[in-house]
Amino acid sequence: MQLKLTRPICFFDLETTGVNVAKDRVVEIAILKIHPNGNKESKTWLVNPEMVIPDEVIAVHGISNEKVANEPTFKELSKEIYNMIKDSDLGGFNSDRFDIPLLAEEMLRAEIDFDMKNRVAVDVQTIFHKMEKRTLGAAYKFYCDKDLIDAHSAAADTNATYEVLLAQLDRYPELENNMKMLAEFSSHKRTVDFAGFIILDDEEEEVFSFGKHKGKKVHDVLAKEPGYFSWILNADFPLYTKKILTQIKLSKLNNKLG
Repeated sequence: MQLKLTRPICFFDLETTGVNVAKDRVVEIAILKIHPNGNKESKTWLVNPEMVIPDEVIAVHGISNEKVANEPTFKELSKEIYNMIKDSDLGGFNSDRFDIPLLAEEMLRAEIDFDMKNRVAVDVQTIFHKMEKRTLGAAYKFYCDKDLIDAHSAAADTNATYEVLLAQLDRYPELENNMKMLAEFSSHKRTVDFAGFIILDDEEEEVFSFGKHKGKKVHDVLAKEPGYFSWILNADFPLYTKKILTQIKLSKLNNKLG
């Protein structure tokens, strides 16, 4: 099975200082880029997170503070990473809920205006859970009949993710070998921001998915309670969520002026 691609797709995996998208940082990133002609290129970077990696996290991925102390920061690597992925769709394992949101945060902190407007994302974990309900190691064993050696090594996880997707396409004839269709199938909900704080309702309008205004239209909330916008901008929300909320607010203002 070969992927049918109209443009490249970059499978990627992050090892991080923790699981808080707004606060935690990347310590390792691996990218496997598949081109429409079948050519592959891969790259792995260790990253100085500019913060302490907790002991309990080191126990998971084995990347110590000493190991990354003299590595470049994400900002220093950001242009090289962005140049590798900028023309590509994205693929990962639990990427919609973690890797892509955290990657976006790192890019925005590095002052690179990263977004997903002209690309799709295929989350192999979601396909796996919808089809079989189970971890990457289990998926690799189930689909590829291989044991995942060096789990939580970004490069091993990235290659396993790519192999699992190929095996999923072989196993399920109802899965279309098309990145847009796979992205739609592997998405959890129609999110506007990566973290899912703003989603689309049945009328295709942006609504909040959390807190006291859960289910309410963003435009209505901002009109009736302007301070809510300022609260979100100053609170501990992901930078990409703040960016999207600002765009929604400005679009409403521009419509009024127009």
